[in-house]
Amino acid sequence: MVRTSGTGAATWRERALAALLVASLFAAGPLQAAECSRADFEGVVGEAAQALRKLNLENKPKFQGKLRQLMAKRGWTHDEFLAAAAPIVQDQRIGEYDEKSAGFLSRIEQLGAEGTAADRPDCKRLAEVRQAMAALVAVQQEKWAYMFGKIEGELAR
Repeated sequence: MVRTSGTGAATWRERALAALLVASLFAAGPLQAAECSRADFEGVVGEAAQALRKLNLENKPKFQGKLRQLMAKRGWTHDEFLAAAAPIVQDQRIGEYDEKSAGFLSRIEQLGAEGTAADRPDCKRLAEVRQAMAALVAVQQEKWAYMFGKIEGELAR
């Protein structure tokens, strides 16, 4: 169970998991290799996409289960549930996480396109792609932690 404080600060466990994931993304290759290829750019994007899929596969079913628990606990009909659960799954803070994610995705797309289109890929750009991918994954981890904190709070009431 992932919990956050009322201010949304990550627990030590969440910070440690985020640090491990970010470190693993950077460990996939040198930050600035002497030479890099188009395949290196594609590989970095693929690694992060896999990390994001894994986050969603791990968290989405658990979160949906918590939503079903809340629906049963409150005795909501399906329509009542849809209306009452909306603030749990979409609020200003979640919107901010989504905006940050969209910004990172845009940057990654731009850098990836530049890296794969260049005759001689710029390895500094590869490092930037890695950093943007790690930041994107971290934002998604924060978003899931925040959402789990919200649903746990509702279940505790």
